[in-house]
Amino acid sequence: MHDSEERYPPPLCHEGTREVVISQIEGWHGFEIPPEKKIMWVHGPAGYGKTAVAGTVSKNMESCTDLDFNPVGATFFFWRTSPERNSPARFIITLAYQFTMSIPELAPHIEAAVKRNPMVLNKALEVQLMKLIVEPFKSLGERDDITHRLVIIDGLDECINSDQESRVEKQYAEDQERVQVRVLDLIRTLHSHNLPLCFLILSRPEPWIKQHIGSKSFQSITETLDLYQVGDHLKDVEKFVRDELARIAERFEPQPGDNEEWPGEETVKVFLRRAGGHMLYAATVIRHIDDPYGDPRQRLQDILNGEFNSTRDQTHSTPFSSLHELYRQILRSCPQANRPTMVGVLEELLATRGIFNLRSEVQASFNVLDRLSGRAPGRGTKALRPLHAVIRLSGNEHRSPSDSPFFYHSSFAEFLGGQSQLLPDITISIQKGVSRVLSGCLKALSAVTTDGQVCEEHVQFSLDYWSFLWRRWDPIADADPSSHFKALLAADLTACFVQNVMDHRTKLDGGMRFCLHDLYHPNRNLIVGARPFPVCAPLVEDSLSHLRSSVEACFRHVLDPECFTRHGTNFDMLFHCYIVQISVHRPVPAFDNLVQALRGLLEKRAEYFEMLEGFAKAEVVDSVDVESAIMDTLKLVRQDAK
Repeated sequence: MHDSEERYPPPLCHEGTREVVISQIEGWHGFEIPPEKKIMWVHGPAGYGKTAVAGTVSKNMESCTDLDFNPVGATFFFWRTSPERNSPARFIITLAYQFTMSIPELAPHIEAAVKRNPMVLNKALEVQLMKLIVEPFKSLGERDDITHRLVIIDGLDECINSDQESRVEKQYAEDQERVQVRVLDLIRTLHSHNLPLCFLILSRPEPWIKQHIGSKSFQSITETLDLYQVGDHLKDVEKFVRDELARIAERFEPQPGDNEEWPGEETVKVFLRRAGGHMLYAATVIRHIDDPYGDPRQRLQDILNGEFNSTRDQTHSTPFSSLHELYRQILRSCPQANRPTMVGVLEELLATRGIFNLRSEVQASFNVLDRLSGRAPGRGTKALRPLHAVIRLSGNEHRSPSDSPFFYHSSFAEFLGGQSQLLPDITISIQKGVSRVLSGCLKALSAVTTDGQVCEEHVQFSLDYWSFLWRRWDPIADADPSSHFKALLAADLTACFVQNVMDHRTKLDGGMRFCLHDLYHPNRNLIVGARPFPVCAPLVEDSLSHLRSSVEACFRHVLDPECFTRHGTNFDMLFHCYIVQISVHRPVPAFDNLVQALRGLLEKRAEYFEMLEGFAKAEVVDSVDVESAIMDTLKLVRQDAK
């Protein structure tokens, strides 16, 4: 949702800018009169304020005082590395939930649909769409009296199949092109049912999105708005720059001999030429100079006096050329003595993209990385201090459109990851960051015990994400890959998995769930991952055996009737993943041990077994063969039970 706590404060357009774009969108919507074409696609390159436009439109509409209804029906903002928002898994559920509030007469019908079949929340998105949105609308009967509502979908291109396991069922773990087209088809299906809804979609102009919206099925129902072509970008940037420089200038006392107030008209003109109508460039410069510990006047002069290779025409044709040169200038501002630490921390931020989400407290996250990488507390933040214009160093700063709690904008992360040699003495290796954080995680796991309580944040982080990092690790790029295998073998993985199952703080999309995926497949399991290990093959084999035996021991432990009752644990998703693997591959003796453990639970705590059995039967699986294998396992448990 555009005003969720995760995005607070929500990105909005600077007052007096983007007025043409916002006016066109609001004019298309029409408030009480539905538009002829009920879908609008607004597209533009990265850094052109799509999210700010979406947030401003939503805020403006919700603030209308002359309407007796909220014209915004629902909003959904995809986010590339947020595990909850980088797939469409929550898309329909979130829209339906918001409709219960924006259209109150829908609420009882949506609630009834969930009560009739609670498992609808785990069904395919197309089923959810019909049961939670279309059918409740049709239950209202005549819909002409319902004022049409706007549904805002921002960041469609951020809906991807990331290397973090999707919450979407396996059969829908598509590549990003297919999953984005799938979302478009869901929107088209909603449109086809003639509901009182219209849709505002914002994204980058990815070729597959552009092609699909240009197809016959979309062309007649969709308005298209090119954010790059609409409005006066130069005027918007000038308005922003002059306002922000005036705000900063208020802290300065006039100096004797000054002919004009800072920054002076010539300085402003040079700044505007450099920005070339690119708002992201201007906003980054403003953050860079607006530093309470430095002199904004000197900082701005350093930027404007720095080497500049792009002409104005080049800036328009390749909008990131000037921005990337600005990023290099900001990197040069870091003292030489701090650069090795700065590079290390940047590598770790890139290595952990997709782990820390926007709700993460920034300083606590830096503390975790310091601890895992062996730095003194606060050392990482201190090393990044000169990069405050592009890296968020505390949790109280304005949240600009980004995909992590650290980067103000994803373009800086893409700049860092797109080329290893940023400056002659600054080279970034993401794999070094992955290996370093993974090493710290494996070391932290050695402190975990079955009955102990995990209190330290870096240990909890390690429990949740070591397997995610292992999957991201490239052993070929590591000078000594054997060290990670030895550290893994030294960890009590059974205790780690028990903690994953028992602790409500555990991230179910990480930790043990990554380990369960293809656990008994010879090549696709977590340890091997279809990667070559020419040097340490025996360690690979030992580590895989250690992983499998630890998972098996964990489930024997938590399925013990006394343990299950005492902890009241809710590990149905993990259990489902495990029973799929066990039922399909039937490894010996793990299969027999699971059957025996479930039989013991059935005999002593039948209600708990039946709860797990019901979930295993109801959960969607990716083939009839898998479903049949699960049913066979459950029948075997019951056939010899006392």
